Amino acid sequence: MAAITASMVAELRGKTDAPMMECKKALTEAEGDMVKAEELLRVKLGSKAGKAAARVTAEGVVAIASEAAACAMIEVNCETDFVTKNDSFLALANGAARLVAQHNPADLAALAGLPFSQDGFGPTLEDVRKGLIGKIGENMTFRRFQRSTAGAQVASYLHGTRIGVVVEFEGDAVAAKDVAMHVAAMKPVSLSSADVPAELVERERSVAAAKAAEDASLATAAGKPVQSAEIVAKRIEGGVQKYLKEVSLLNQSFVKNDKQTVEQMLKACATTVRGFTLYVVGEGIEKRVDDFAAEVAAQVAAAKQGA
Repeated sequence: MAAITASMVAELRGKTDAPMMECKKALTEAEGDMVKAEELLRVKLGSKAGKAAARVTAEGVVAIASEAAACAMIEVNCETDFVTKNDSFLALANGAARLVAQHNPADLAALAGLPFSQDGFGPTLEDVRKGLIGKIGENMTFRRFQRSTAGAQVASYLHGTRIGVVVEFEGDAVAAKDVAMHVAAMKPVSLSSADVPAELVERERSVAAAKAAEDASLATAAGKPVQSAEIVAKRIEGGVQKYLKEVSLLNQSFVKNDKQTVEQMLKACATTVRGFTLYVVGEGIEKRVDDFAAEVAAQVAAAKQGA
């Protein structure tokens, strides 16, 4: 049985807004699996546990640069929030973004080998990174980058240094900038419903089916009539379609005017969005949380065994 720590409960609560005890029960049932625990909560609590995580699990910054008719965005990670305010670290991130825009490297390895000098370190970006690790005393890595199509119209938006958005479009630049800000706020997973990854759709369908089964079980226990299989199927599909509209950019209600969708706003401005990229610092990275008490207990036990 996996040990359920207070930090795990707090992380799940931060992702779902579910009560602390419900989070602990779900984690216990899921044997510490965070994704499974979140699904269990959504089955039990419905939309109350469906909030996307607002907290991130690693530190760093997102930087955007426009050079040579191209726009680039990069995420650079570090160990603590303190370093994200360090001038040398910020210069490294901004320099790396410019290199991506200028040279269009094939991957992170190619980016690391590009010529770059800073703070007396060089002659490559990798040499500067290693030099700053020694100078600042904290590890830092280049995680991912994106470069716009050469010659494409691009709108970008940075929310502080933690959220970055790049939008490729045709039409009105102001409307495209508004879309970039909308993406940062609403965090869609795709441009349209048809573009939502199949695994996300199946996961949502699975959650909806499990919720329907839970409701049927409760109705049976209470002596109430159970919905027919046909109605349940329509209910499940309705839930999936609702999810698709909520996570696809064009179907979302526009943040500046919730009376129209993003698609309707763009049509009114004679603008077409070809695609977008959203980076949220630390998204998908698990941050190590040390259990100091457990560490001390382990050291004491080891000392006793060695005595």
